[in-house]
Amino acid sequence: MEENYKLHRLKELADNDEDFILALAKTFLEEVPADAIILKNAVESGNFIQTYQTAHKMKPTIDVFELDVLDKLVEVQDWENKKKKVKMSLPN
Repeated sequence: MEENYKLHRLKELADNDEDFILALAKTFLEEVPADAIILKNAVESGNFIQTYQTAHKMKPTIDVFELDVLDKLVEVQDWENKKKKVKMSLPN
């Protein structure tokens, strides 16, 4: 069952407290799908601030479940900073 996620880090963080693990899993299932939709819409509309805020919010949860999308999420989160650097380096 742990093909797409891993519970090792979560179990370590929770000190194997099953109630804590279940609470985090429930929060994950409630928040991440909605946040993923917000993130997708923010990226598609070029809303850098919403993109950063949503990716930043999602990052700890994605990390604790060791999902293999963390690198992509960090890349999206840093998208705003990359765009600012490009704009700053362009001649006027």
